[in-house]
Amino acid sequence: MSEENEAVKENTEDNPEEASPASETKERGSTENLRVLENIEVKLTVEVGSTEIKIRDLLRLNEGSVVELDRLAGDPLDILANGTTIAKGEVVMVGERFGIRFTEVADPEERVQNL
Repeated sequence: MSEENEAVKENTEDNPEEASPASETKERGSTENLRVLENIEVKLTVEVGSTEIKIRDLLRLNEGSVVELDRLAGDPLDILANGTTIAKGEVVMVGERFGIRFTEVADPEERVQNL
């Protein structure tokens, strides 16, 4: 039986286009898993900036108050999916609504590591 295994191994190595049934099943399973994941909704958020203030200062805020953020005007904004940074972008107008233009997209491997 080991001769048969060697023959199959050599045949697969000689012709990489021929995939084993196990690898075909794995690829099919991965595709099906991806299809399931594609339908999951995520919350996309754009972060303009942030700052830390004392509760005393927070309680004093009222209409017209201005709070300085840690980001400069014109800096790219963070785009987050479920709280994980996935890209940077800039605000645009889409009709009468705000939109975001992606200017830098994080590497998919980096995004997965940040999860």
